[in-house]
Amino acid sequence: MTALLVLEDGRVFEGAPYGAVGETYGEMVFNTGMTGYQETLTDPSYHRQIVAMTAPHIGNTGVNDEDPESGRVWVAGYVVREPARVHSNWRANRSLDDYLREQGVVGIAMRGTRALTRHLRERGAMRAGIFSGGALPPVPELVEKVRRSPEMTGADLAAEVATTEAYVVPAIGEKRFTVAAVDLGIKGMTPHRMAERGCEVHVLPATVTAEALLALDPDGVFFSNGPGDPAAADHAVETLRKVLDAGKPFFGICFGNQILGRALGLGTYKLRYGHRGVNQPVQDRRTGKVEISAHNHGFAVDAPLDGPFDTPYGRAEVSHVNLNDDCVEGLRLLDRPVFSVQYHPEAAAGPHDAAYLFDEFCEVMGA
Repeated sequence: MTALLVLEDGRVFEGAPYGAVGETYGEMVFNTGMTGYQETLTDPSYHRQIVAMTAPHIGNTGVNDEDPESGRVWVAGYVVREPARVHSNWRANRSLDDYLREQGVVGIAMRGTRALTRHLRERGAMRAGIFSGGALPPVPELVEKVRRSPEMTGADLAAEVATTEAYVVPAIGEKRFTVAAVDLGIKGMTPHRMAERGCEVHVLPATVTAEALLALDPDGVFFSNGPGDPAAADHAVETLRKVLDAGKPFFGICFGNQILGRALGLGTYKLRYGHRGVNQPVQDRRTGKVEISAHNHGFAVDAPLDGPFDTPYGRAEVSHVNLNDDCVEGLRLLDRPVFSVQYHPEAAAGPHDAAYLFDEFCEVMGA
């Protein structure tokens, strides 16, 4: 049986079905992580995206029940070069292929993942479709179907992936702080990292109002990662502005960083092909230290890199930058306990270089 990966610009790749058989559409992106495919699949930030893994061999450790970052697979489709024929790990209870079929995720195994990645780097992320099963229509018809699928620009997706009911992650050990965490596509490890530091985390829907959030009288407010275009997330921006007006300590990651940027009056823009993987070098401009960090974003904040700038909430600065492309990787208010980063300090999966940011959040809440 043949499977086809069709890009909106007409480029076509042929391979074999992997996972479920059928058709699927999404923004075509690539992930450079050598490990962590299970965390990638279950990260809500990948909603409506087809993910190609640049590592050539995927699935060798199978799938277990401890590592998912949410209750389901969120990727729209999955592209690998060489899937493992046999998985081998003492924690595994099923193969990746079986897992994808169970979750209804259409994938393709193909030899052209290097050529695909080079194509996306040159021409940018674009819409794509994976088609498999039975006799397929002519390629021109498939290209037209891809071009009719929705674009990522302008998409407001947080409410589609966030919890609909608030829940609490209790502090591990003695409770020190109460955190109100707005779920814009939160990963399970994120509230766990705060709970390890004595935080009782109230995870709230993306649609929560500022009034309901502040009624919890939290010691700090957290905005999570998530999918979609930050330029379309007006509700989250207005909620955060009211949080800042109330003077609460704030920490945001990934999508939360972009929401803070908008709340401060900055713009956002779409990156050519984004940052996705667990090997991105980021420099803390305050110390000069370089962190290897985990990323998953296709948009960035447009902020001046040449020093502090004025905002409605006082002076701010770009605190972190990506050493590959000078992309803004962090924001910080200079006169308030408010900061954010574009990457993932919860390290699931990924390095632990940025774990100190949760400690900083606790420090500003305790000040």
